[in-house]
Amino acid sequence: MFVLHVALQGCLRGGGVVFGLTADTGGHIRYLLDLVAASSQDAGIARIVIATRLFHGALGPDYAVPEERISDKVTLVRLPSASPDYRVKEAMHAEVDSFARNLMGWIAAQPQPPDLIHAHYADAASVATLIEDALGIPFVFTAHSLGRVKAAMLGHGAEACPDLARRIAAEEGALARARLVVASSRDEAEVQYAGYAAYDPGRIRVLPPGSDLARFAAAEPLPRVDATIDRFLHEPGKPALLALARPVARKNLGALVRAYGESPALQARANLVLMAGTREDIDALDGDMAGTMREILVLIDRYDLYGRVAYPKTHGPEDVPALYAYARTRGGLFVNPALNEPFGLTLLEASAAGLPLVATDSGGPNDIVETCGNGLLVDPRTPDAIAAACLRILDDPTLYARCVAGGARAAAAYDWDRHAARYHDLLRALCVPTPPLADARQLLVCDIDNTLVGCEAALGIFRRWRSRQAGLAFGVATGRSFHSAMAILEQQASPRPQVMITSVGSEIYHLDPNGVTYTADAAWRATVSAGWDRAGVHAALSDLDGLVPQGPLEQRGHKLSYFGDAATAQRVRAALVRAGLAANVIHSHGLYLDVLPEAASKGTAVGHVRALYGLPERAVFVAGDSGNDVEMLRAQAQAIIVANYSDDLASNAALQHSYVARASHARGIIEGVGHFRRMLADAG
Repeated sequence: MFVLHVALQGCLRGGGVVFGLTADTGGHIRYLLDLVAASSQDAGIARIVIATRLFHGALGPDYAVPEERISDKVTLVRLPSASPDYRVKEAMHAEVDSFARNLMGWIAAQPQPPDLIHAHYADAASVATLIEDALGIPFVFTAHSLGRVKAAMLGHGAEACPDLARRIAAEEGALARARLVVASSRDEAEVQYAGYAAYDPGRIRVLPPGSDLARFAAAEPLPRVDATIDRFLHEPGKPALLALARPVARKNLGALVRAYGESPALQARANLVLMAGTREDIDALDGDMAGTMREILVLIDRYDLYGRVAYPKTHGPEDVPALYAYARTRGGLFVNPALNEPFGLTLLEASAAGLPLVATDSGGPNDIVETCGNGLLVDPRTPDAIAAACLRILDDPTLYARCVAGGARAAAAYDWDRHAARYHDLLRALCVPTPPLADARQLLVCDIDNTLVGCEAALGIFRRWRSRQAGLAFGVATGRSFHSAMAILEQQASPRPQVMITSVGSEIYHLDPNGVTYTADAAWRATVSAGWDRAGVHAALSDLDGLVPQGPLEQRGHKLSYFGDAATAQRVRAALVRAGLAANVIHSHGLYLDVLPEAASKGTAVGHVRALYGLPERAVFVAGDSGNDVEMLRAQAQAIIVANYSDDLASNAALQHSYVARASHARGIIEGVGHFRRMLADAG
């Protein structure tokens, strides 16, 4: 496979990237180079080319070199466009047409065209759209950051800024045209993109980036690096609050300085270390970086923080592990106060180096902290919350140790090789589509957690068994959201479901003819929307004792999710009756409580799919393990309870018709299907 990456923004080169040199020379370049390095290790990838702009000027001669060989498989190609000079990202739209023409000329000169284009940022997607129109080469899209999110951070509509309005329009076009959209986090996939008219959740995949975390786990201090920081500080041995980010407005470094400056307790407890990009003269900084640096310096002066805040002018990529080690050896922590962080590679690096995290609750850090348990999330607009979280970790040795231990999980969870394997599977499937089964004769729908997955060996057996089941359509029914479910299925190399019933039956998605993306079931959405008063349900339950809301990402348009015991579930039902609100309350594992539209459940969703497929009831098998599967198991005659069940399913009077398997997890599914097929054969 030949993959062409297009990335117009920033100062891109094969090695030695000077991050922070310009306002757009940041994380997306790091992401791209790391992705390409991991991709090149796959024997099935024959060639990778990165296409970027060629420009001249004071930023250095490297960016005017037409071709740079990165490895045997990877080449960086620089092509001219209308302007010979460096262009800031806000002006890049003027280069799209000319760059696209030159890229098409370059493609025409190749022995064979790319199989697929991967566009990074919306301007690159605009280029890819022109190429697809002319040459028919499909493209996938990674936004890295979004204009609507920036507009929300600035607190005004996009119409107030023509550059931002133009960028958002380009992002709308990218979402409408891309064959697949690659997101880094659930927040990006489910919240940030949701504000776009072209938002289509079934065409988005969450593929968390990896990171070369081994070198950060082994990080040791360097006297040279220590000296550049210590010269600012009166007490350099105190714990360090380390921030590492370009000085741009959305990174919100000013709020961190305010948090520190307004907290005498935090000043007494720790120093603040700001590694804010690389600069020579502040006036020469690009974009809003000069203004951000001036804001930081004014705040340091206003709060008289001299001797307690370090802000070195420069550091190189090779210094970054030593910066984390500096903070670690002093018992410090890492702080990311960004208004929004699409992913947060620095969080993984710092965590691997042994630092607890205090991070923004907007964006990728939600996924990282949930997965690794390595820090605290805060509202980045509230300096008091930032200071309180820092003090909480610094003053609680048990919490500090728990956050440090969470860093060991980061390397396993966020690995570029795993990312590349999933990414390549998707690209290959797009290039050689395997359409869904057109004439299903039977349907199997099973829960995911602790039913389909939970035993690697059993899932391997299921994978082979599934490949031999002609005429059997396969689906899942889960409490997870679509993106959360898709991520775990692909991470576990599960067979791709033809139908996905998600969010405890409140949403249904069907596999598209390309065999990769999904389309939401509009008819089912209309069914569950009838009579559903989400705002009223939320208000009726807002003050109920013992009811604790789950995280923001678990709340859906047709699902409100809480923590609560069985007694709390009964109080929820009673409160809804008193309020005259129709809803379905699902309680599972003695802990999780979901409130859904009255028509929504896994059971009714399976019934909808069965009718859509035109199958008789005896042609449908369902399998589950817990309380949120009860509706599905009760509603279907051929119900399978796997041996590792919970919530006392086998004793549930409504499930006496179910087959309780002797085998657990996916083996139990196979056993149950075999049992019911034998019964059908005997009866026939």
